[in-house]
This record gives sequence, C-alpha cells and structure tokens, in this order.
Amino acid sequence: MSYDGIVTKAVVSELNTLLKDGRIDKIYQPEKDEIIIQIYNNGVNYKLLISASSTYPRLYITNNAYENPVNAPAYCMLLRKNLQGLRISSIEQHLLDRVIIITVSGKDELGYQNYKQIVVEIMGKYSNIILLDKSSNKIIDSIKRVNSDMSRVREVLPGLIYVFPPTNNKLDPREININIFKELINSNNKNMRIDKFLYQNFLGLSPLISKEICTLANIIIDRTLLSLSNSEIITIYSAFEDVIKKVNDNEFTPTANIDNNGKINYFYAFPLRQFDVSNNKYFESMSNLLDFIYYKIDKDDRIKQKSSYIRKIIENRIEKSQHKLSKINEELIESAEREKYKIYADLLQANIHAIPKGASSIELSNFYDPEQNLLEIPLDVTLSPAANAQKYYKKYAKLKAASSILKKQIEETKNEIFYLESVLVSLDLVNDFYELDEIRSELIEHGYIKKPSGKKKMDTRKKTKPLHYLSSDGFDIYVGKNNLQNEYLTTKFAKKDDLWFHAKNIPGSHVILKSKNSEIPESTIYEAAYLAALFSKNNFETKVDVDYTKKVFVKKPKDTKYGFVNYDNFKTVVIDLNTFDSTRLRKID
Repeated sequence: MSYDGIVTKAVVSELNTLLKDGRIDKIYQPEKDEIIIQIYNNGVNYKLLISASSTYPRLYITNNAYENPVNAPAYCMLLRKNLQGLRISSIEQHLLDRVIIITVSGKDELGYQNYKQIVVEIMGKYSNIILLDKSSNKIIDSIKRVNSDMSRVREVLPGLIYVFPPTNNKLDPREININIFKELINSNNKNMRIDKFLYQNFLGLSPLISKEICTLANIIIDRTLLSLSNSEIITIYSAFEDVIKKVNDNEFTPTANIDNNGKINYFYAFPLRQFDVSNNKYFESMSNLLDFIYYKIDKDDRIKQKSSYIRKIIENRIEKSQHKLSKINEELIESAEREKYKIYADLLQANIHAIPKGASSIELSNFYDPEQNLLEIPLDVTLSPAANAQKYYKKYAKLKAASSILKKQIEETKNEIFYLESVLVSLDLVNDFYELDEIRSELIEHGYIKKPSGKKKMDTRKKTKPLHYLSSDGFDIYVGKNNLQNEYLTTKFAKKDDLWFHAKNIPGSHVILKSKNSEIPESTIYEAAYLAALFSKNNFETKVDVDYTKKVFVKKPKDTKYGFVNYDNFKTVVIDLNTFDSTRLRKID
C-alpha cells in the first residue's frame, strides 16, 4: 500500500473542491483511532473519514456505513464541542508530506470569529489526529497523546505549542532543479540504490513512485549511484521532473492495478508503467479509490485484532479441558481396576493372623483364582494387617463410586470442548462487529469472559442475521454463523418438517432447509449438506460427513449451552468439498 505524499496531495486537492465552505454537522468516533466528520456542502452530505490507525492511517470521503459505539468517547465529545456548526475554511498539505491541516471557522457565543485546526498526520504507527487553537497554535487535544517517554523527538499533549513532524532533512521535490539533484547524488553514499536515493532524500516519495521514476527513465532500480553516467542522471531527473509536474498540475487519475486473482498490486494517484496496464482499474475520485481499497481490509484487520483475545481465551480453555479429560480418563482406567483392591482386602482379611506386622508385602493364595496361584499384595508398613485390609476396602469403594462420576465428567468435558471449538468456528465466520459482540455476550453469559466493569454497555441495538442461500431448485437455506444464530434457527425459526443439517460429530453451523411443505429434490439436499460441511471445523478436509434429519427429531436438552442439541432418525451424506459444484447456489444479501 502506498498512501504517500503524492496520494495525499491528490486527496487534499479533491477535498478542497468538495468540502471548502462546508458546514460540520456531526462527528462520530467508530474506533479509538478513527473519526468521521459529516459535512454538508452544496446540498450534499459528505462523510470525511480520518484514521490514525497504526496499520492503515488514511483520510478521504467514504460512502460506507460505520458502526458507532453507544456512548461517544471523550475525544469525540471534545471535537463536537469545538467543531460542530463551524465551516471549513481551507484544507492544506504541509510541504509534500503526509500531513493535512483542516482549518475551520465560525463565530463563538460572543460573536467573535473562532478558528480551529485539525491536523492529520499519516505516519504509520505515529499517525495522529490533533485539534489546535489556530490563534495560539496550541494543542487542545489529540486522539493519541504522546509524552516524553513515548517520543524523545516531539511531545503531543494538551497545552503545548504544535510542531510539525520532523522531515529528517528531506527536501520538497517541487523545489528541486537539476543542479540540486546532481549535488544530492554526489553527496550521498555511492553504493546506494537509485530508488532508495529518491525516497530517502525527497518528501512525499514512496518506494513505489521511486521505482516508477526509474521505470520511466529506463534505468534498472538496483543500480547504484556510482554506476550512473551524467546522461543517465539527467534522464532520471527528467522522469523525476515529469512526475512532479503531474503533481503540481493536479493531473491525477486514481488507479488500482488488480490481477485476475483479485490481488491488488498497487493503488496510486495516476497509472504506473511498471505494472501490466491491462489490469488497471480507474476510479472517478481518490476517495472512491481509497474507499474501495481500505474499507474491507481495515475492517477485517480490526475484527481480527478484536477477536484475537477471545480466540486466545478459548484456545487456553480448550487446552485446559483437554488436559482435564486426559486426567479423568486415567482415573477411569484406574477405577476399572478397582476389583483388584477388593481381592487384596478379602485375602488380607481372610489371612489376618498369618500376616506379620511391619511387612512391606505378602504373598497369599488367591482363592478367587481357580488355580489358587499366589498373589503378591503391597502393604503399608506403618499400618496393621487389619488396617491395610480396610485401606484397600476404602479404595475399592471410592473407585466404585468414582466410576459413574468420572463417566459423567468425561461426557461434560467432551461437550465443553465441542462447544469451545464451535466458538472458534464462529470466530472464523465473523465479518462485522455486531457478530463479534454476540459471541462476546454469549461467552460472558457462560462465564468464560468477565463482564466489563463500570457503566459501559453492551451494544444490543442490532441482531445479526444468519446467512441466506437459495438452492438450485428454489428452496431457502439458512446457515447460522454463531451459537446464538444456531440456537435461533433450530429452536425458533425452523418448522417441524424443515430439514436440519450438521457436520457429523464436529463443531459447525446449524443449517436449515425450508421444506415449503413439499418434496425436496436430492440436489437441494446435497447443496444444504455442502453448506454444513463448508461452515464446519473440517472445511479444510477433502471430504466431510454431514447428518441431516427433520427438525422434529432435533431436541435441545435442558440447561445446555447455546447451539447444543441432540438428534436421531438421521441420514448421512458425504460431501467432497473439492469437487462439489456449488455454482448454482445463490447467496441472498
């Protein structure tokens, strides 16, 4: 990805055209490092997305909907207090750097003109959104506060005078001529690659555009400065100058290069010659391009980050439960040998007077053995013969009582592991934050995650929906993406004659095939079974067994976790995930 200074210039140019003189109506903060400002201008409402994400920092107008928290964070409230109702006076770029200054103005309560600035710094992990008082240039606050422990170069704290990020002695390429260009080449490390020389010496140039300049000059990028002739230096400068002229003249054609597999090779403010031009996709605006590029990858990345701690908790619980199961199985094996201890006790009791006190073991004739073979019995030297006999009787009784308890514990532990693994399957299917909240709520209810402290509320405004497909024969098929959806589909949504599908003996989604009170074709049954296999723990396997039955034969035991059911009168089909033709299945949005 290359949101460099040139892309920033293209965005700023576009925003000035669309947003200058616009009124700030609403401000939201969907993420801890991201805000959305709704701006009304010339009869249109625009949503300006500003992100200080360490992974995908960016600024552009978005057309996508973002989920906002129930309670606005403190920084969002501060922005609302200072900015709502004001108008955008200007949007500027600092040099050719990835720093944007949005100046807003309006009258305060006393009728005086009031100027504020939002400074957006797109700097990787150092990205920030900073609110300034323009007249004093003092920081009111920032979305990320930076103290001296965090940075020895620059503090970003309320009350401090704002200072731009250091440029690391890089020059603005718009102020360069051939003589300065040559001097820089002569003063740099002669073994430096040409493309590296460009992006390390000039503001706003990324490795991507530096390689493009080499491509335009027909110079191999891994050549060193030392290897360049004077004519080649002039050729490189000419290509450099052509790129900068495009920037100065705002000659932007927002472009993404996407191969046949959907891989994004690059996006930029104009087409690049170093890639196959036939894969180019052109956009009407930089904002449309950036919205296309960033929305899904950023959302998926945030979901992955937010679900990682849940996944870790569940994986740890599975590990503990598997260890517990192993231990219980060992105890059950020992319990199965309990008859041995009763024989020990009976033989000791029958020969009580023949056993010398203080013996560590004794061999006695085993009257339970038809051949009356001798049996060696270990003894506790600190106990009398009678006490040793009682010790074995007690051990026998304890193991006998434990057997039924252990079998019950084994079943409960296996069910817990099955449930926890089903949660991992659900996490793999999450594609929005509401679904993640549902899983979190479920785990809080079952005691796997602590309930958030304080007054923070869980977001319950929206119920998520199961996946919906239409079979090749026109039958509706529904797929649960988490245990709450599975519970709803099976216990409330499905009718008694609908068909219920589930991958055999492994965690996975509940799949409901609506019967429409008619005979269901075999092709539709296999399509529903395919979905049950696809949305299961074993979806990486070639073949998956899938059980199906009428919903009337699916029962939910009392006091069991969400999604847990028993079923009978079922049939089993085998689905080959590699060869199954799913092209006639249609997903319904």
